[in-house]
Amino acid sequence: MALQCIVFDCDGVILDSVPVKTRAFARIAAPYGQEAQDRLVMFHSVNGGVSRFKKFQWFYKEVLGREISDEESERLGRLFVEYTLDEVRRCPLIPGVKDVLDTWKGRLPLYVCSGAPHEEVLTILRERQLDHYFVSIHGSPPAKAKLLGQIVASLPIAPQDVLMVGDAPTDHDAAEEVGTLFYGVGPDIKPASESLYPWEPDLTGLNDWIKARAAR
Repeated sequence: MALQCIVFDCDGVILDSVPVKTRAFARIAAPYGQEAQDRLVMFHSVNGGVSRFKKFQWFYKEVLGREISDEESERLGRLFVEYTLDEVRRCPLIPGVKDVLDTWKGRLPLYVCSGAPHEEVLTILRERQLDHYFVSIHGSPPAKAKLLGQIVASLPIAPQDVLMVGDAPTDHDAAEEVGTLFYGVGPDIKPASESLYPWEPDLTGLNDWIKARAAR
């Protein structure tokens, strides 16, 4: 077994954009009061990697007590983009990720598997001039596990030779379901036991980790 492919989440893994999106959810819920705002922000925080539209659906059903309509979902989606797009265009990269991309482009196939809408993540990475690093860029729908499974199924290698790099339980769960390796980054996914998966607060150590495991 040797590492032969790397799949990256986007928010919190490539772009330091998670705080931007947390603020957007807070703004969307603010008209409904502090408790509603706190509940949506908490739900978002513990469900990183889940589509924003699933979060809107949850908010309406569990907090507002009614089903969300297609029109309301689309309106909130437009608001979310309005609140986040400019900041995401300017936000910093996660420390270490540029070094990883520069080192492994052309040596290992690199992919993006994001919970953000497909056209949005593709546009952002193009505008940030990062899209050229990747064989392909994938966003929702479908959900993260299915999306990762589709990427892995398209490759002539075993799932255990693919690394998923993520910052949320959703990313780890997808890697576990598909059977890939997993590397966790950021404050929200530190494992209870160091034996579960490698984890670091940023990606400055990822290059050495990959070098120790990559196919020669």
